[in-house]
Amino acid sequence: MLGAIGSFSAMAVAGRELGPILDTFEIMMYRSFFGVIIVVALAYGSGTWREIKTDALGLHFIRNIAHFAGQNLWFYAVTVIPMAQLFALEFTSPLWVIVLAPIILGERMTRVRVTAAVMGFIGILIVARPDMDGINSGMIAAASCAIFFALVAMFTKRLTRSQSITCILFYLTVMQLVFGIICAGYDGDIALPGWSNMPLLVLIGICGLVAHFCITKALTIAPATVVVPIDFARLPIIAIVAMLFYGEALDIWVFVGAVIIFAGNYFNIWHETRKTA
Repeated sequence: MLGAIGSFSAMAVAGRELGPILDTFEIMMYRSFFGVIIVVALAYGSGTWREIKTDALGLHFIRNIAHFAGQNLWFYAVTVIPMAQLFALEFTSPLWVIVLAPIILGERMTRVRVTAAVMGFIGILIVARPDMDGINSGMIAAASCAIFFALVAMFTKRLTRSQSITCILFYLTVMQLVFGIICAGYDGDIALPGWSNMPLLVLIGICGLVAHFCITKALTIAPATVVVPIDFARLPIIAIVAMLFYGEALDIWVFVGAVIIFAGNYFNIWHETRKTA
């Protein structure tokens, strides 16, 4: 989980630095390009390339459309709102899973899940403090990316029933490279990064894969009730990083809202784990 926290934080800083140079589609295109190289090399190096199958291409396509949309919104938001606010709103993703799972996965909506979702939305209101002047495109993008990441989580859950991690990551990088090329090149102008920006793009490509691998690995060796609280340490860490590097003020209400969002998440996970046990 420390690896995931470091990777997400590094990706946020790299995305903030690249924002004035490349648009989000171009960032995603280059990120996916380096991701394809890494995944293919690891698949052949480990011998897992045989696990790449074509029997669930439709589900892979839907999952990656959702991920591409969510990640583009995330990269846009990181350039226009404080990083701590982005991370706090991103943490509502598991609560959107609670809301959408009955529709997509056919799971039952319980009173505990409803309570957790309501707590999460109260947290959103505290973080965003919506009024006629306070709502901006960055907040909308950050809140929207959480919904798309929730869809990604649910479609990933369905894919893991029959697909390996290598297969999922292969289609993740290949499909999003195609999406990136189409969206970045629709206007006939794809910006080429300078050599000074190349390390940042490589960093984003590596961190995106490492973060998801670390979270997946953490969940295989520790209960979710242990893993999720550690993930929420991203918020104070990125707040301190943003303060030191970009002079962003520490907003107490962002932390108050995040605590309520965390409480809703943790309450639901604790109840589900206890029920399973």
